[in-house]
Amino acid sequence: MTDSQILGSSSGPVVKAAYWFPDGETKPTGSVIPQSSAILIDSTLFTHLFCAFADLDLETHRVFIPQRHEYEFSTFTEIVRQKNHNVKTLLSIGGKKTDNKFAFASMASNRTSRESFISSSISIARSLGFYGLDLAWEYPNNDVEMNNFGKLLQEWRSAVEVESQRTGIRPLLLTAAVYYTSDYNSVSYPVQAINRSLDWVNLIAYEFYGLTTEIGPPAGLYDPSKKGPCGDTGLKHWLKAGLPEKKAVFGFPYVGWSWTLDDDKDHGDDVAVTHRVAVTANGSINYDQIVKFITEYKARTVYDSEVVGYYCIAGTTLIGYDDIQSVVTKVIYTKHKGLLGYYAWNVGADDVSRLSRAASQAWGNTEASGGE
Repeated sequence: MTDSQILGSSSGPVVKAAYWFPDGETKPTGSVIPQSSAILIDSTLFTHLFCAFADLDLETHRVFIPQRHEYEFSTFTEIVRQKNHNVKTLLSIGGKKTDNKFAFASMASNRTSRESFISSSISIARSLGFYGLDLAWEYPNNDVEMNNFGKLLQEWRSAVEVESQRTGIRPLLLTAAVYYTSDYNSVSYPVQAINRSLDWVNLIAYEFYGLTTEIGPPAGLYDPSKKGPCGDTGLKHWLKAGLPEKKAVFGFPYVGWSWTLDDDKDHGDDVAVTHRVAVTANGSINYDQIVKFITEYKARTVYDSEVVGYYCIAGTTLIGYDDIQSVVTKVIYTKHKGLLGYYAWNVGADDVSRLSRAASQAWGNTEASGGE
């Protein structure tokens, strides 16, 4: 089998991936955290792991590693390959920081700054032992930025191929994290440039609700009302726009969203998918903390099979999240649709690998080592 097949190109076997985001991990008070908590990842459950996030300098447009994570990022590949020598690591650049949006838009606006980004990203990936690069520009939000996004991808791919030919080393993987649907703010992604330039895209099929007081499934696969966002609708839009199934990797979260209700009455089994309850949005909560919340407060849990998602409620606290059954259903859906694979955000929020193990088993273990 060739490297391109092993590493997950459009002809590759499967992608079972997760992002690792050290800032998003649960770190209990008083516990001893390893110098790099990447050692806690069970990499045998994955083919690819994304190390998030490298940053982008606003002035030079060069990629750099935040100082607080220099050791963790520099040792990431070495650590996760101790348990699974076949796992492929990618350095993810970007994230949700507000200044990243401006930095990416500025960088992509002219060829010189794009060259600075591209050359520095390749240099860092090679120096730290990563097998690929991931762009998390969340999100280009007008026609100009989408057009520049396409140019960036094409020039990035060209530079990666040239570097590979010059050094004799297999080309770096190139991926991007994109909106759940092919349009963002009524502006279309450059799908043809994506198809030509990227090995695949990670569809962010979550964070649908939670940023406001509106209650809804944070990562619903379906929407029976056909009025709100859901993963299935987003995937259909991408495929209709021309994205091949084998360029799509479907995402689901190990992070839920919490709300505070206006009272502690029993609002019924449909509370998580209605808009009748006055609430306050509280923010994200990691899956391992949700498990503890359910146990400690004896929370009532409900699985919505029509939506494919969970919620739990105790007192005035309501949390929407994914658990084993919804994760397994989404993995089976992904495989049934003929997609390249799935990814989770983020592995540090899992509860002793419960969700990661369920996902890997749902797909099947024959390809778990990446095909080597």
